[in-house]
Amino acid sequence: MDSGLEQPRELKQLGKASDTRETLAHAKRAVLERGLDEWLVVDVDAHHFENQSWSEVIAEIPSDVVRDIAHSFVSKGQVHPGIMQSSGWPPNQSIGGRVSHDQGLEELAESDDGAHRDVVLIRRAMECMAIDYQITFPTPMLSLGLHPEVEVEVGLAEGYNRWLTDRILSTEDGIYSMLYLPFSDPEACERIVEQYGDHPKVSGFMITSVRYKPVHHNQYMRLYRMIEERGKTLGFHAGPNWQHDGYVGQLNRFISMHAITFVLCNIIHMTNWVINGLPERFPNLPVLWIESGLSWLPFMQQRLDSEYLMRSSEAPNLKRLPSEYIAEMFFTCQPMERTNMKLLEGTFEAIKAPTQLLYASDWPHWDFDLPTVITDLPFIDEEAKRNILGHNAAKLFGLDTMGK
Repeated sequence: MDSGLEQPRELKQLGKASDTRETLAHAKRAVLERGLDEWLVVDVDAHHFENQSWSEVIAEIPSDVVRDIAHSFVSKGQVHPGIMQSSGWPPNQSIGGRVSHDQGLEELAESDDGAHRDVVLIRRAMECMAIDYQITFPTPMLSLGLHPEVEVEVGLAEGYNRWLTDRILSTEDGIYSMLYLPFSDPEACERIVEQYGDHPKVSGFMITSVRYKPVHHNQYMRLYRMIEERGKTLGFHAGPNWQHDGYVGQLNRFISMHAITFVLCNIIHMTNWVINGLPERFPNLPVLWIESGLSWLPFMQQRLDSEYLMRSSEAPNLKRLPSEYIAEMFFTCQPMERTNMKLLEGTFEAIKAPTQLLYASDWPHWDFDLPTVITDLPFIDEEAKRNILGHNAAKLFGLDTMGK
């Protein structure tokens, strides 16, 4: 009987120039063996490398001054993102990990229909992982919140969002995004929400969490209301921060920094969000926490509840325990900690995973997760798995379930 699966074949040595379909060949087989092509799968966090199309991106910057400066960084006839050099960590994420392939660095990508190179690469990954919809995010720009020049963050955000919607989200593919908000300038954020709030491929708006801005400040209240009124989701995307933080600067290994900083930034923002009563002020604004894993969430619930019960006068806007507000938020699963299934099962219960958890791959980074991380869990039923893999996201973002 023909299973429809490709026969095993020997793969070449994988590297930066490898075709995505080669890198994910075994992954595709694992996904098809579980019949996931018949399930609705929504990938709520994947990445492309906007620096590979940098000349196109900066050409869309509205500010003449910022655009001119961005075009000034040229090496060997190619413009490079020197204006954006604000990363808080050395560029060694792909060294020593499971997969040494950052999507699109040297991969050839041609299309019969003339689609943009990034679209071709995204299509390849979606096909291999049986993904119906993908929420795609930038990569180098996730450190842009540390840039000391506000006008640079605003200019790059505006240019990138225009380029992304015009060149990448304009296809008929299931490619969506949550647009980058230059959080250092609240008024610029409001302009972006006003401009793109009704775009059919914009699922919401994203704040990169690697920044030092208190999310509860009054200057952001109008922004949150605008997003809430448009029925969109607000996401906080975590990231690394090694060199710009005194505490984590003591860590001497990438693995140590990666384990802590991807969680620490969202811990700070979530604490401020909850304790300052923003869930009460914006009860219809869905909040999504991205790329921090899951093990931190029971800690947050229990820790904040304990403190609140001893000093509730400091959080007068709360009508319930902090843990109850947290359990109504949304979370992406990647990177899902699976070393202790009993702890993971307890985490799923604490965050009401069957309705609040969303699958995310984080492709093409070295620690990405396939949809099989959900289907292979032993302690939840098929309905919960289907919800997490696709139906929760479809409900949150208003996506067609395609009859799956």
